[in-house]
Amino acid sequence: MSKRIIQVEEKLPIQMALPLSIQHVFAMFGASILVPIIFGIDAGIVLLMNGIGTLLFSLLTKGRSPAYLGSSFAFLAPAGVIISTKGYEYAQGGFIAVGIVGCLLAWIVYKCGTRWLDVILPPAAMGPVVALIGLELASNPVSGGSTGVGLLDGSATSAEMAVFFITLAIAVFGSVVFRKFFSVIPILIAIIVGYVAALFAGLVDFTPVKDASFFTLPAFSLAKFDMQSILVMLPVLLVVTAEHVGHQLVTGGIIQRDLIKDPGLHRTLLGDNLSTVISGAVGSVPTTTYGENIGVMAMTGVYSVQILRGAALISILMAFIGPLSALIATIPGPVIGGTTFLLYGTIGTAGLRLLVDKRVDYAKPENLALTSVVFVAGLSGISLQFGSVTLTGMTLAAVVAVVLSLCFYILKRLHLTNDSEGGTTQKSE
Repeated sequence: MSKRIIQVEEKLPIQMALPLSIQHVFAMFGASILVPIIFGIDAGIVLLMNGIGTLLFSLLTKGRSPAYLGSSFAFLAPAGVIISTKGYEYAQGGFIAVGIVGCLLAWIVYKCGTRWLDVILPPAAMGPVVALIGLELASNPVSGGSTGVGLLDGSATSAEMAVFFITLAIAVFGSVVFRKFFSVIPILIAIIVGYVAALFAGLVDFTPVKDASFFTLPAFSLAKFDMQSILVMLPVLLVVTAEHVGHQLVTGGIIQRDLIKDPGLHRTLLGDNLSTVISGAVGSVPTTTYGENIGVMAMTGVYSVQILRGAALISILMAFIGPLSALIATIPGPVIGGTTFLLYGTIGTAGLRLLVDKRVDYAKPENLALTSVVFVAGLSGISLQFGSVTLTGMTLAAVVAVVLSLCFYILKRLHLTNDSEGGTTQKSE
């Protein structure tokens, strides 16, 4: 018998909802905290605005699109250039500009509809783009640092490898053999077991917890605006929009609902981009719907918005209670890597599932070419540089998918493809 699905609108008693919400906090924490570390800003303001952004997104989408809004990685390259030359306040101005244009895009989608999606991102292109959201992160869990274990470069110690594989084993086999309530919290259980193993292995340092003040106030800062900084940042809008559409399609496929129609792509785009505007205005980083949390939903079958709102409230609480956020920050990389190793793969599988559910016909040359080129563009490691913006991985794949899809659409309308009437190489029966 398959485990029970907890749908979007369902509510659970607090004794069940709390651990499920904590599970989502653990899933997002490592990646979301990494962005402010890279930017050199206060993590507390980021936790606060991630939580507020998630609640705002839930409100604007009428609680119909389950998502957690964490720190976006898409802005790292252009923001790094701006920060190094002018300071973080001007990067904030760029964040706000991208968010405002994104809100304008949401209004255009509201007025014009979403039929254009089938032209610029048909299923044969969207499937691999969605899969790449997880697959391009596949090396993170084994690359060391705060979110993985150093298996790729051989820097991992035997203790770190043991903790990594213990955590991964609990996550994998727990998702298969756990029953009843335990079947919906395999990631949380894996993190707890991995953390205990890390304690015995001497990999946990409690110094940050001891040094943390009980009550902390997030560091707010005001944005500054400069046209050059805004122009450097604006191209990221294409990336985050493609990522957003991909996340909505993946989530919709997981929960078996068409989120592009209900609550509507205009609502989800507005929630995502308005959150980025507010975050940038007070000193935080841009936000985006998080793949790690999508992976948790896919693993557990729990899609309740109540659980994600609970995670948002916990994130807000952590922003003000120093020892609480410091304690979660003590989770070592091998434990985070052991869980995300599975979660990233789950997202990749969701992209492949989209191809199956949409019944993509690979007897058609354009479908075969689209999927093939998009996958290789995303996984080959190649990059394209446009000024200070670098397109690589899923970002480059999304751009390639849009350009190639438009080319094929035009050729098909002109009856120049070999499967169209009048095509020069049309196959005979």
